[in-house]
Amino acid sequence: MLSRVADSLYWMSRYFERADHCARVLEANYNLMLNPSKPSREQRWQRITAALGLSVQLSSPDPQTNVIRLIGEPRLPSSIVACVTSARENASQVREQISSEMWERLNQLYHEVTQSSMQLRDDSEPLRLISVFREGTYRFQGVTDSTMNHGEGWHFIQVGKYMERACGLSALLDAQFSTSVGADHLDWVGLLTSCSAFEAYCKVYTAELNPSAIAEFLLLYPDFPYTVRYSAEQMHRALLSLANISAARKASIIERIIGKLQSSLAYTQIDEILVRDLHPFLAGVIEQCHRVHAAIHEVYIEYPVESVFEA
Repeated sequence: MLSRVADSLYWMSRYFERADHCARVLEANYNLMLNPSKPSREQRWQRITAALGLSVQLSSPDPQTNVIRLIGEPRLPSSIVACVTSARENASQVREQISSEMWERLNQLYHEVTQSSMQLRDDSEPLRLISVFREGTYRFQGVTDSTMNHGEGWHFIQVGKYMERACGLSALLDAQFSTSVGADHLDWVGLLTSCSAFEAYCKVYTAELNPSAIAEFLLLYPDFPYTVRYSAEQMHRALLSLANISAARKASIIERIIGKLQSSLAYTQIDEILVRDLHPFLAGVIEQCHRVHAAIHEVYIEYPVESVFEA
């Protein structure tokens, strides 16, 4: 596979997952942020902007204005419109590598989001558009799994998806637990709902919202798609498949990094993490994801021509 094709598939998947992450966080917390009777509204909003890496860009004191910008501002890097636009641009570069159904769904979702984002005025419009987008993500992910060959290109899509998810979940957990003093029942419900995990958590831990149990579930639980450990394991699986298909000589570099990340999540207990403080552990997860990203580019995207002949 050409390196430019791999790069476009990888970034198409990352941008789409980034948009989905933003939509889930906003959908879960929108009503909480706009509730004027809650003194912790400002603190909630700070958590959200920290989790999305947008504390500086979103300076308006009005949450409604900031939410609308997070949905429809094309110049805001993590806004839904900006990410869907970037995902579509990357997909357009590799039309021959993805299925026609994938392109149709992504193109349709792009037009729905961009057109609707221009009409965000009253309080109900942001939630309606987020709901439209979330439904569109389910369709796109479904046709991706169902209509695309599960070969080299599909594995690059999986790597991008779970790389972005692992980083997004880690940042979200860090933002929540760094300011968890005074957090109430709704804050923890909002965190779990941001990860589409409220019902799944309750089935494992019952409805008792214990912060350490929530941290354990979202960080270390292996069988739910929106946990850090699950994301790392899916990333590892896709990277192993790519190494077997491509036979790249330097793929062992990636294997060492992702193997270390997966082991740290599989063989660590939540009590050990909390004793040493959650923040450095989550920062370490994000750092290792960045190292995996850099290694992927070195091995598959920006490799020197000489390495092809050496292989």
